[in-house]
Amino acid sequence: MKPYKHVPHPHIEFRKKHVPKPKAPHKGPLTRFNTFLGDMVTKGVGTMWCAYAFALIAFISLPEAIHTGKGALISWIAQTFLQLVLLSIIMVGQKVEGESADSRAEDTYKDAEAILYEALEIQKHLEAQDGLLQRLVDSYQNKAKP
Repeated sequence: MKPYKHVPHPHIEFRKKHVPKPKAPHKGPLTRFNTFLGDMVTKGVGTMWCAYAFALIAFISLPEAIHTGKGALISWIAQTFLQLVLLSIIMVGQKVEGESADSRAEDTYKDAEAILYEALEIQKHLEAQDGLLQRLVDSYQNKAKP
């Protein structure tokens, strides 16, 4: 009789049977094209080079906004400069933060994998100790019998 019986968590077996799969490809040529185009535009606009280009475009209209008056200058700042330039800069920041979050999530997953492995190794070690202890108990009981 074993003094301890290890019962693994059900999720361990579930994980063995259900390996995470990559995203399914998009269905239909139009959907694939729209996804491709949206991805390319997002990658292009979400760069500091695009922010520099937008700033250059915005500065071209700055002299006219200055000569037109205070209202036009405020409008230029809010509608032209901030919207054009900050859009790209914010996208760059979100991309950096997203990559950082992805890295942390991957590290957490690897940590969980390592902990699971160590826990399973501890279970094997405990089972080996239980077997040795049981043999010692059996040996002692056999010697104690007259």
